[in-house]
Amino acid sequence: MSKFISAKDAAAKVQDGMTVMIGGFLGVGTPHAVIEALVEKGVKNLTVIANDTAYPETGIGKLITNRQVKHLIASHIGTNNNTIDQMNAGELEVTLQPQGTLAEQVRAGGAGLGGVLTQTGLGTVVENGKQKVTVDGKEYLLEKPLHADIALIGANICDESGNLVYKGTSQNFCPMMATAADIVIVEPQEVVATGSIAPENVKTPGILVDFIVK
Repeated sequence: MSKFISAKDAAAKVQDGMTVMIGGFLGVGTPHAVIEALVEKGVKNLTVIANDTAYPETGIGKLITNRQVKHLIASHIGTNNNTIDQMNAGELEVTLQPQGTLAEQVRAGGAGLGGVLTQTGLGTVVENGKQKVTVDGKEYLLEKPLHADIALIGANICDESGNLVYKGTSQNFCPMMATAADIVIVEPQEVVATGSIAPENVKTPGILVDFIVK
């Protein structure tokens, strides 16, 4: 069965109140056509898990600007003034996590782990409200796994079976997010025939990808 759908059909799968992982690093690796379709649809009250919110008119930033996100879990927001303004005004709940910790939480969600132990954030506001665990006399924060209803990711190359190749900074979060959501939708820059990608170059196997936006 073909996995190909339109950006509009992809957006139709995202419903109000869902938790959505969105790949990308300042927009690189973000599925821009799907984001545009989500803005047009007007879906709201989303919980978004992402590295950042890019810029006000780029990628995830458009969802922030359009006030479609109620809770953001990210590692930095400094390039998007709208995110900062909404957070300061109490209009957007923002959970900031160290970047490596955020990546490990997503990885843990995909791997079926109960969480990860890290010393990053000890003695800072990051530890507020979190459980601490002592291992061999050393104290760690327990960071719980992250899951999503849908992961929206971008890829450089995708074959017709959904096997994915990433380049540059799009490799930072997209591969992990493809393991940690109930439904995975990819928007590739290029689609090739199945078998065209050397197996050792596949970063996300097609079995993890539910839909391809062509």
